[in-house]
Amino acid sequence: MARSLPHHGRWFEELAVGDVIPHALTRTVTETDNVLMTTLTLNPARLHLDHEYAAEETEFGRPLVNSMFTLGLLVGISVLETTHGTTIANLGFEDVTFPAPVFCGDTIHAETEVVAARASGSRPDAGIVTFEHRAFNQDDRLVCKARRNALMHRRPAATAESADA
Repeated sequence: MARSLPHHGRWFEELAVGDVIPHALTRTVTETDNVLMTTLTLNPARLHLDHEYAAEETEFGRPLVNSMFTLGLLVGISVLETTHGTTIANLGFEDVTFPAPVFCGDTIHAETEVVAARASGSRPDAGIVTFEHRAFNQDDRLVCKARRNALMHRRPAATAESADA
């Protein structure tokens, strides 16, 4: 018998197109976050690592946070209220944009909108949901937007029956 694992995410049936889900988690980005992500991914861009270069040679005057860290943070913040324990797999990302820079010391908060949902054509126990994740800094400026397609579990029959009772 399969063990029922705890989850916080929503089942496929609980994700209606148009739902906007505010996320409780926030995160202040540190220099360690930026340096670790940049060096672990072998990114040699001085824009992320070199304070003197960023101050003298860029329009920002200070290092920018690696955009891949920003994207990863956005998705991570969204997991608890959307896909924690209820997703089968990420199917892909599309339309990823970074309309404003993120700097060390910025505090990121996020929301997710369900923009599409359909039953899986090959798996009767699953559906495909398109999420639009949006990250904002402490000034409510949009700093990242990304669409993510996820293969989601449908509510298990035993859980569905007890929810109807």
